[in-house]
Amino acid sequence: MRRPENELLASAAAPDYFHPVNSEPSPPAPVRRRVAPPRGWRAEVDYVLITQTQLARRVRELSREIERDFTGRDLVIVSLLNGTVMFLADLIRHLSLPLRLDFMGVSSYGGGTTSRELVFTKELRLEVRGRDVLLVDDILDTGKTLQTVLAKLRELQPREIKTCVLLDKPSRRVENVRADYAGFEVPDLFVIGYGLDYAERYRNLPFVGVLKPEIYQH
Repeated sequence: MRRPENELLASAAAPDYFHPVNSEPSPPAPVRRRVAPPRGWRAEVDYVLITQTQLARRVRELSREIERDFTGRDLVIVSLLNGTVMFLADLIRHLSLPLRLDFMGVSSYGGGTTSRELVFTKELRLEVRGRDVLLVDDILDTGKTLQTVLAKLRELQPREIKTCVLLDKPSRRVENVRADYAGFEVPDLFVIGYGLDYAERYRNLPFVGVLKPEIYQH
């Protein structure tokens, strides 16, 4: 049975990222294949897990979902330093709504790969009481960092707190915490790039890659 011509035209014109008004945030995008890293990084990066193109596409999708959910609200974005910098910049450049921006500094990894006690290195400057807060982090793995920061933010009595992470690593979870918006679900690998580091290196890579074990196992 043929569809009416006007229905076909409407379908063709509708963007593939359309969401109903009350739709839930989309689930994290799966990571499907490995890509060889640029030649200059092959000695240290095993492979590219998420390409620059995939990152750009998914960040735009997240921005649309956040804009849909926070339109007309008193939004304060709180971003955790330092790993969110590239993700945050790309995320907010696609948000066409009024917002305030502040940062919290937290440290839990030091120079190695094992989590340490969480230390706050920068406190919030803006008032968030009665406002809607979007907490942005680079990666959600054990959940310890996010849980600690959320507890601290709740003490400041915002109207609501939602969380947005670039990467979700559920296989590492030890705390009962989840992100409201998540870019990609990744396996338990040592990932670097697009803001994520090892010993303060690799943050500038335009992709998310997997670090070779011999780099951090020494």
